[in-house]
Amino acid sequence: MFLRKSAMILMAIVMSFAAVFTVLPTQSEVHATSPYESLEKKINVLLGDASMNSVVSSVVVRKASTGEIIYEADADRKVTPASTLKLLTSAAALETLGEEYRFTTDLLTDGKVVNGVLNGNLYVRGQGDPTLLKNDLDQFAAQLSKLGIKKINGNLIGDDTWFDAVRLSPSIEKSDETHYYAAQISGLTLSPNNDYDAGTVIVNATPTKNGYKAKVSMSPDTNVVSIVNKSKTVAKGNRNTLTIKRQSGTNKIIISGNVPVGSAGKKEWVTVSNPTAYTLDVFKKSLASKGIKFVPSAQVLRRQTPENTKVLVTKQSMPLKSLMRPFMKLSNNTHAEILAKTMGKHVYADGSWNSGLQVMRDYSQSIGLNPAEWSFEDASGMSHKNKVSSAQLTELLYLVRNASWYLSFVQGLPVSGMQERFVGGTLKNRLTGSAVKGKVIAKTGSLNNVNSLAGYVETVEGETLIFSVLTQNQKKSTIPTLDRIASAIATTSIK
Repeated sequence: MFLRKSAMILMAIVMSFAAVFTVLPTQSEVHATSPYESLEKKINVLLGDASMNSVVSSVVVRKASTGEIIYEADADRKVTPASTLKLLTSAAALETLGEEYRFTTDLLTDGKVVNGVLNGNLYVRGQGDPTLLKNDLDQFAAQLSKLGIKKINGNLIGDDTWFDAVRLSPSIEKSDETHYYAAQISGLTLSPNNDYDAGTVIVNATPTKNGYKAKVSMSPDTNVVSIVNKSKTVAKGNRNTLTIKRQSGTNKIIISGNVPVGSAGKKEWVTVSNPTAYTLDVFKKSLASKGIKFVPSAQVLRRQTPENTKVLVTKQSMPLKSLMRPFMKLSNNTHAEILAKTMGKHVYADGSWNSGLQVMRDYSQSIGLNPAEWSFEDASGMSHKNKVSSAQLTELLYLVRNASWYLSFVQGLPVSGMQERFVGGTLKNRLTGSAVKGKVIAKTGSLNNVNSLAGYVETVEGETLIFSVLTQNQKKSTIPTLDRIASAIATTSIK
């Protein structure tokens, strides 16, 4: 049940995020298990359906007030969590880095300005900010222009050494590399828009005249990427067969297939190989747009910033508490991996996956979870080797309710049926019925043959329950069953 004294906090969240349901830590009576027998029967029927015969699953429902388990089915079975692993990643990041943590990007030089000429190198030093946009680089260029700089007699150098040089987690296969969800992780990276899919460019292919190639645009524009256009515009009514993919190991994006006249064409967020070079190239264009040129001998390099430099301009990201929304609502894999490496850097002075994942294990143990029951090789949930049980996942969701940053944690979770994408997120088109809309606030997860859903549900009596449903090895999506279980929790009366 919600506390009356939380009413003002809840109202602020509803006004800010248009959500109708936000869970907060509560104190309520301890109920016996028996009132939940009706719910138990409903879940058993759903799990006993023929469509679930070959599915490996783990299901737990707990009281949010006490942590008491009121339903369990293979509670301790380890299953691939997919993106519900991000629940641990986000909690560990909020605890380790703090709600107010901001990523910093600096523009520095080891030279001096004389008569409009910067005699020295220009350094861009990153800390992995996934929210850095072209507009920020334009602002950097504008600041240099205000300093009177018209020419740079030196090199443009990117410093991405905040993280190690390993760009992809072990779970990323070659076939994944073109897709936005498998972007390379760098200490210096760039996002194409406010979804903050760092390390990607937006490629848009639209029809022209019948028999001609599609028109292709890229945002932001960069010379680091080359487009190979093999597409063809075909007559109206034909099937759209366009594909837009980056060739593995290169920065060559191949566009092929047919695009019908009158159609919208196709838009893809495509990853870039070497996000550092990509960021520097876009920045160099920003400088040129402000009339700032490099001498002909200048090079674009990757190197650590020396100590004898001074900061010219600094940009800080939004605080971590605000990043929770694009991160968790949209289930952004790149954010998860960047946060893991950032945690490793802050705790162990090592911006690597090994150190970052160790911080997550340290955190889980510190709050009373059993790290031996968690197995993961990334922070986003991309790997099929990741394993956890619903017992552990729901215990995490129970324990974080006592954290000072819980409100930031929970406001990042998708809300059932809410169409505003930064409220509903990956649940905006799920659980849309009037009885459940806004009643389920949970993290989704999907991989090949894996589906998961874990979070909080408000019941018809106004009680908050915690649940986790993890499934793997299915022949077809179990999302309908997951949603029916969540709906059953929300709509089953215990009276």
